[in-house]
Amino acid sequence: MTMPGVEGNPYRLYEEVNDAGSRAPPRMRHSRCCLLDPLQPKGMDMTLETWELLSYIVTVVALPFAIGVFLVEQRKARANEQEATWQQISDAYIDFLEVVLANPDLKLRSQHATADLTDEQRERMLLIFDMLISLFERAYLLIYAPDMDEKKQRRWHSWEDYMREWSRREDFRERLPQLLRGEDPDFAIYLQRLANEEASAPEVLATA
Repeated sequence: MTMPGVEGNPYRLYEEVNDAGSRAPPRMRHSRCCLLDPLQPKGMDMTLETWELLSYIVTVVALPFAIGVFLVEQRKARANEQEATWQQISDAYIDFLEVVLANPDLKLRSQHATADLTDEQRERMLLIFDMLISLFERAYLLIYAPDMDEKKQRRWHSWEDYMREWSRREDFRERLPQLLRGEDPDFAIYLQRLANEEASAPEVLATA
């Protein structure tokens, strides 16, 4: 039996029945009506599962990928910073060599000690040696490490060659205790060891 006004209205029957005897609040009737709505899209109960799947994808795929990208960028930033540091101290050594060339009377590029210096020349030489020690210490603190990779070792060997070259000068070695006073202890030990090795080298002994 079809009740008047019900045909074509899926909500009408429920409303008539409740109007006839139910005392449920309108909100409850509306909520129940929605649950009985035949027009409700299928798959609405899969929304939670969909979000769980998306969360799983983010956790398993996207998050590790983002961490990997971050680590790569950090590694590149450190490499760029190290490259900039290397370039700065290399430029500083070139500037120091210009100071050396500007004082040809001191004959600082020679491996032999310069004899017969005046007091003014000795003072200039000591000042230049002090500049050199400061530059060597800066390179040691910024580059040197006990466990360097191959690239860092190549760079550091360049500075070690500079240190050994200057340590072949007798007047430089003689002034090392004074020059190293107050410097970094590890650096002082390192440079003094190089100087001792160069002092005992056969070619140095042959020219002494």
